[in-house]
Amino acid sequence: MYIKTQTFLILGVSKSGYSVGKYLLNNKGKCYLYEENLSQKSKEAIEELKSLGAITLENPIDEEIFKSIDVVIISPGVPINHQVAVKAKQMEKRIISELEFSFLQTQPTIIGVTGTNGKTTTVSLIDEILKKANIKSQLLGNVGVPVSSKLEEIDRETVCVTEISSFQLEASSNLCPHVACILNLAPDHLERHYNMENYVFLKRRLVKNQRESEYAILNYDDENVRATFPECKGKVLWVSTKERVIGAYLNQGKLYYKDEYIMDSSDLSLQGEHNEYNALFSISVAKLLGVQNQDIISALKEFKGVPHRIELVKEKDGIRYFDDSKSTNTASTITAIKSMKAPTVLIVGGSEKGEKYDKLFEEISSSPIVHTVITGASRFSMLESAGKAGVYDVTVTGDFSFAVKIARLYASSGDCVLLSPGCASFDKFKNYEERGDLFKNLVETF
Repeated sequence: MYIKTQTFLILGVSKSGYSVGKYLLNNKGKCYLYEENLSQKSKEAIEELKSLGAITLENPIDEEIFKSIDVVIISPGVPINHQVAVKAKQMEKRIISELEFSFLQTQPTIIGVTGTNGKTTTVSLIDEILKKANIKSQLLGNVGVPVSSKLEEIDRETVCVTEISSFQLEASSNLCPHVACILNLAPDHLERHYNMENYVFLKRRLVKNQRESEYAILNYDDENVRATFPECKGKVLWVSTKERVIGAYLNQGKLYYKDEYIMDSSDLSLQGEHNEYNALFSISVAKLLGVQNQDIISALKEFKGVPHRIELVKEKDGIRYFDDSKSTNTASTITAIKSMKAPTVLIVGGSEKGEKYDKLFEEISSSPIVHTVITGASRFSMLESAGKAGVYDVTVTGDFSFAVKIARLYASSGDCVLLSPGCASFDKFKNYEERGDLFKNLVETF
């Protein structure tokens, strides 16, 4: 599209909405803004965009203005069934995500990574490997870096390692990554997508537009991911920790790519089966891009992990405190629980996402969890599931700070305290980072 002759409506002035708005205005595009949730941050962003020539709109949008709009760029936080998006669709306006719009402005090599859990760790690992190999790489997308904020730095030599959420895929109908990774698929964001079928459909969209010259890397051990295979027109590679597959796999503690030994899993800087999967996906991408084994091994040995993902915060009085605030669904919390080797006091709860908690508490009942502190808006639903699973060593509080302090009281020397909420954070916090930061600050006072 030719920006100078098009009129754009940015639906949701989030980080990505602000970023793409600035790009449009700096390139002489006409830009309207629509935002319902006016936080201090969004107000500041809107004021800056208005100073560059943007025009704000309110509901209901004037019919004549709507007719003049060519393209609606929708932010990830705005659902595709928002009233403005629905009206735009009815008026046959183009609706596109910030992610896809931005990639249309340039022609880089796109590595797209999606899935329910492990996305941020995997893209960070891939980016570290590529940088180790002196390949020009940009870490983008759902990690918190809008693609549009880096367009001046992206060219055809750039490999864009992009974490892609289901929210971004809702309005990305033509996205075609050179390599698409689907890590795993478990129930998540059902409060927005309504059911698992819709969620899986959106995730599989990542491979929909690929052709024979592209690659899809799929988790063979995940039934929902494995069922994606018939939809793939590109070349498919598999990842497994359980079977020898055409792709990358774990066998007797060793990591292989197409039967070539790469390294021992015990040498990975991040331990646990979930990190073996992350490493296998990263190895597969790196090998497809021609990276030498020594660079892959070096990066996988040195990588320190991402904040708020089973991150060791502190050890005090023999108690180790882990921040896993990034676990915003039950599948991720179950993974974190399985990584705990010592008796553990668990903190769970937050804002609900349409999930049931029965499976989580069934896992807790046969795990090293010695006490569970339940907090947040989900606490009553979680308490009911705890009772069904026979988990009675629980404490319930609506106050997050009290939850952390209670966990400290129940922990003894040699134990762990694990914050792994299994829920979103929006009942009390702006995001999971703010929740994790408060946990860290509270732990520092012990």
